[in-house]
Amino acid sequence: MTYLGILAGLVMLAVGGDILIRGAVSLAKGLGMSPLIIGLTVVAFGTSAPEMIASLRAAYLGAPGIAVGNIMGSNIANILLILGVAALITPLSADKKGFRRDATALTVSALFFMFAILWGEASRLWGIVAVTMLNTYIIVAYRSGREFGEEGVITTEARFAERHLKFDLALLTDVGILIAGFVILGFGGDMLVRSSVTVAREWGLSETFIGLTIVALGTSAPELVVSILAALKRQTDVALGNIIGSNLFNVLAVLGVTSIAIPIPIGGGLAGFDIWVMLAATALLVWVAWSDYKITRREGFVLLACYVAYLGLKLALFL
Repeated sequence: MTYLGILAGLVMLAVGGDILIRGAVSLAKGLGMSPLIIGLTVVAFGTSAPEMIASLRAAYLGAPGIAVGNIMGSNIANILLILGVAALITPLSADKKGFRRDATALTVSALFFMFAILWGEASRLWGIVAVTMLNTYIIVAYRSGREFGEEGVITTEARFAERHLKFDLALLTDVGILIAGFVILGFGGDMLVRSSVTVAREWGLSETFIGLTIVALGTSAPELVVSILAALKRQTDVALGNIIGSNLFNVLAVLGVTSIAIPIPIGGGLAGFDIWVMLAATALLVWVAWSDYKITRREGFVLLACYVAYLGLKLALFL
């Protein structure tokens, strides 16, 4: 039953995340919100909602390894696995407008995450600073988008979501769908975390290992769906923007809000191995995309191979 619980939790997170994004985008569009606002709030928060639910629930249940490992593992999987798969479907290109700003913000958030890992705790103060940094980014991105036309990768993703990830229904129906998405995410997150903790104890695995792998892959389902759909429709800048926005919000919003609610001690070997993998993946993404604003199929294969190697090392060492 435990393994069925993990499977059911993963499915509910995937379905709930998809419903939440579609309902939120439809509601925002119906209320007349601009693509810039939709991208900076609705879409970015929507794709990170599964990570938020899972990390908050894990922290509440006293499983900090899953709470932090979920975020770090999701960021690693987003870059190496999801972008790798999307680039194999079609080469990915970035919209140059605002990309440097967004890539810089992603790098800063990753380094700030490293500070918490090396410090050994995501305290309430750390969380407050993280949320403040996120709000600052949103304000800067909004102003540069309106004044200089540097809408960036997140707004490009919002325009894509308006066309392909929304329901054409009445506003009240959109609200109902939005609530249903949150309910499904809540049940799915609780089931996944509880079942994962049980499996970790039965097999003698660390909660951090489970968070970095099984839980992280489950909470990355919305990003996987959006990026693959974007790649199939040749909206390649959306696939890239989806990952940059999600990774940025995972650290500053998900871990920030979670640590404000419940300060999280950090251990489980994250400071010795996994944080450096995440930083290397982030640097690789920024360097590859910044060099010529494109990720080729060959580079996508390299990203995917790096993720397979990472999982292989985790399984071999049970870190």
